[in-house]
Amino acid sequence: MSIIARESQAGAVRTGEKEMVAEAETALADIARVREGVGRVIYGQEAVVERALVALLAGGHALLVGVPGLAKTKLVETLGIVLGLDTRRIQFTPDLMPSDILGSEVMEQDENGRRGFRFLPGPIFAQLLMADEINRASPRTQSALLQSMQEYHVTVAGHRHDLPSPFHVLATQNPLEQEGTYPLPEAQLDRFLMQVDILYPELEAEKRILLETTGVEEARPANVLTPERLKEVQTLVRRMPVPESVVEAILALVRSARPGLGHPETDRHVAWGPGPRASQALTLCARARALYEGRLAPSVDDVRALAEPVLQHRMALTFAARAEGMSVRDVIARLVKGLG
Repeated sequence: MSIIARESQAGAVRTGEKEMVAEAETALADIARVREGVGRVIYGQEAVVERALVALLAGGHALLVGVPGLAKTKLVETLGIVLGLDTRRIQFTPDLMPSDILGSEVMEQDENGRRGFRFLPGPIFAQLLMADEINRASPRTQSALLQSMQEYHVTVAGHRHDLPSPFHVLATQNPLEQEGTYPLPEAQLDRFLMQVDILYPELEAEKRILLETTGVEEARPANVLTPERLKEVQTLVRRMPVPESVVEAILALVRSARPGLGHPETDRHVAWGPGPRASQALTLCARARALYEGRLAPSVDDVRALAEPVLQHRMALTFAARAEGMSVRDVIARLVKGLG
């Protein structure tokens, strides 16, 4: 390669870097407005809001797990309004059928007497779908979400119907009430980028909730973003460079969580571990978290922070681990310490 060609290529790289920095600065301003908009309505759940937004910025789906009354539904509704997404809600019940989610074909007769079928889209045709208490639906109905969550289209009566773009599923689940529920199959759990655990709020946050939500007027979210702008930010996240050290940390962490690969403690405690989709999820989420915090590249600290929400629903413990009183979070915490 000639000197002129090398200089031209180096100049193009510098120009590309400048453009990316400018795009990132604009995205940071947009993300700051989104955080402020959500913060007007959701109090004291900064970690939950961060992880939910990271999942959306990464272009994925999230499973929100928490007891009733912790604003899971409110969070999803607020995110939909702030991000400008067409939001639908499905209350999952044991008698819910796949057609209630996907839609169905109906026979119609036109003014000339000709009959034909017309597809009536179901509530899944939304940009942000809230699947409320997803584990209350039967496995048949739960499986109706599988194709849409992974392939972003549904098939009804042999015909393909593409879903809106962007398309995200935020599902909720009550970890306490398990009577009359159907545990989510591993294949569906793996479709969720993260499992976000929602805990009780701190004292000051709960005090603010009491004062802000029991008066005559209640704070309402405002739209600050458009779906098109969200897609641009999601594209920027995928363009962000990932340092080799972060790639190595992700691979080391995920592979150390799999039994049969030479980790005695994992072999004792883990029945089955995360697959390559977990590595993909960690990479995307680490990029999104870096941008969320104002950085242009992820670090190993992002991997540590996201290990639990990304891995916990992709692992199962052995009988010996359960007998010792261990949880999946305990195992992940030990694995994270091993990163150094």
